[in-house]
Amino acid sequence: MTEHFEVHERDGAARLGELRLAEPVTTPALTDPFLADAGSLWAAEREVPDGDDDALTLLPHRAFPAGTREEVRESFAVDHPDVDFPAAAVVDSESARDLGVDAYLLADANGFVGHGEAFRDAIVHAKSALPADTALGLSGVATPRNVALLAYAGVDLVDAALARTKGTQGMYLTADAEHFLEDLDELPCACPACAGPREAFTRADCADHNANALRAELRRVRERIRSGRLRDYIEGQARHEQWLTAAFREFDDQWTYLEERTPLMRDAEVTAASAETLDRVEIQRFADRVTSRYRNRFSDQPLVLVPCSATKPYSDSQSHRQFHDAVKWRGHTVSMTSPIGVVPQELETTYPAQHYDAVVTGDWSADEIEFVAEVLRRYLARNDYSRVIAHVPDHGYREICERVERDPAVDVPFEYTCVDHPTTDESLGELNAALQGEPAYSKREREHNTVRAIADYLFGDGAGDEVFGPGIRTTGRYPKLQVWGSDPDAGREGEPGEQLATMVPQYGTLSFTLAGARRWAASDAPTKRVEIDAFVPHGSVLAPGVVDADDDIRVGDEVVIEGPKAFAVGRAEMSGPEMVDSTRGVASEVRHVDER
Repeated sequence: MTEHFEVHERDGAARLGELRLAEPVTTPALTDPFLADAGSLWAAEREVPDGDDDALTLLPHRAFPAGTREEVRESFAVDHPDVDFPAAAVVDSESARDLGVDAYLLADANGFVGHGEAFRDAIVHAKSALPADTALGLSGVATPRNVALLAYAGVDLVDAALARTKGTQGMYLTADAEHFLEDLDELPCACPACAGPREAFTRADCADHNANALRAELRRVRERIRSGRLRDYIEGQARHEQWLTAAFREFDDQWTYLEERTPLMRDAEVTAASAETLDRVEIQRFADRVTSRYRNRFSDQPLVLVPCSATKPYSDSQSHRQFHDAVKWRGHTVSMTSPIGVVPQELETTYPAQHYDAVVTGDWSADEIEFVAEVLRRYLARNDYSRVIAHVPDHGYREICERVERDPAVDVPFEYTCVDHPTTDESLGELNAALQGEPAYSKREREHNTVRAIADYLFGDGAGDEVFGPGIRTTGRYPKLQVWGSDPDAGREGEPGEQLATMVPQYGTLSFTLAGARRWAASDAPTKRVEIDAFVPHGSVLAPGVVDADDDIRVGDEVVIEGPKAFAVGRAEMSGPEMVDSTRGVASEVRHVDER
């Protein structure tokens, strides 16, 4: 059980944690006193009982920062009949395992840092073998240029050993480059070490500057994690060195590792500024759920494909209001966009469909065309429509539709209604004419199907009909809908009984009441459950109180919380595996609770 390290915030595999020493350290951090003495002892193996002879015990009292209280130093030791394990252990990435300490240092870091695939494999293997609530440290490898990627991969602690060594060798480091000191006529930094005259700048000053640059970069990384924007930064930062680009792409290929650690939703906007944006977990997850969970409930109507808009949600834009005026609910509107793919109108507020901003040039890259075409193909393979009306311009949209139309696996006719531009009077007239004779669906149908589609997306295929079947009623104004159940004692079907859920327009998700949570738990729909010990949670459930949790729970998921003394509903603050594995931190917030 860890006592002096706790994770507070997460941004994918990157984490903001607290290392509780004499003065608490916020990770990812430069902790020279913590790691430097440890690194000097890596070769000083000690005999360790129970076959753990590849683990080195580290951090004797002299390695703690000055002023650390004696009781803190002593509490870092793990109770063992023969040996006291200090706060950190050095392990090899291939044989890493739980030794009951607060931090683990990978002894083979110099062997894999600098090699994309080897770096990915080492970090993924070590993180899967070590407890979720322990810190991972690498010594002797961090520079201002690579530390953002180290943190993105899940590294919590680094030191300035390499940065300082390079400084004494005359290498001047920045966040994007490595310079020979002699080649610099002007120092591109204003830190204290660089404040004096250029001619007076020594290699000792260079070592100090490199350490300062590393600290500054870690501050930038921590702020990016706090705002949920580290990925955006990495997409540019990884370009500065070939192995960083390779490692970044290798992690994108490691879907399970990143997906488990990536929140279902966040406040931060997704900036679509590079080809790698298509590989982001949020983008791939949305495309996968739309093509494997979402089910069109207007199958007797045509599909109307329209382009996206800069305004989010799309229905608030001027162009989409014009589309709706022409469609008049006689067809099912789905937006095409890069990098999201296809967005059914019921999911236009669901993260990240209203939380992205793309670079608009009017031209689509080959990767974008291929990705969106594949998503549309999979969408049409799953959903039945009488026909497809593609109200889209040239410049990528039309090419995507024509590519899908030619696919032998797609058995639905396409027709095109856009003349020059989708919002011209002629184009809108063509769209209106193409829908003549089609029946319109009602506001009630739209609202009910929106709630069911969101449930499908969040919980699994068929969940919408299982949880919100016939007889529900919606009130309020879209997109903030309230969902009510039928009252069996009422005189007519659909009379509002207990409130089941509220649609949260900020993220396009559902927030259950206790009645809704019970209905969800009693249904055949996949339920995300957190089993807790015999207590009544108030405000939150801490990780030590979790007995078990479903593996597919992600940060931001709606969860049912059950224990011998309570039934509750709330939102996950950890993934399911982390809830079970952790001994500190908030596992889930609690919205409503009933004492049993």
